[in-house]
Amino acid sequence: MGEASVKEFREQKDSTANDTGGVSGQRLKAFIERVERLEEEKAGLAEDIKDIMAEAKGTGFDTKTMRKIIRLRKMDAQKRNEEEELLELYKSAIGLE
Repeated sequence: MGEASVKEFREQKDSTANDTGGVSGQRLKAFIERVERLEEEKAGLAEDIKDIMAEAKGTGFDTKTMRKIIRLRKMDAQKRNEEEELLELYKSAIGLE
């Protein structure tokens, strides 16, 4: 089935959405379609991030470390400090210093 015919089939099928067992078919369909659109956008953004990381790697940056920094920047300062202190404590406890 070609992409155009799949789309036509979905549109035909979608137009038959109705209320069943107390569930609004149209409203449910609208929620599902919104999530599907966002999932498509998310996939596009993930591809963009992958391209940026490949570019950074190509210029000599360590992307694993970059990802760690990005994760740390998302944390609030107190949470980040707690995590770093705990990591240092654990490293000290096993003689990793």
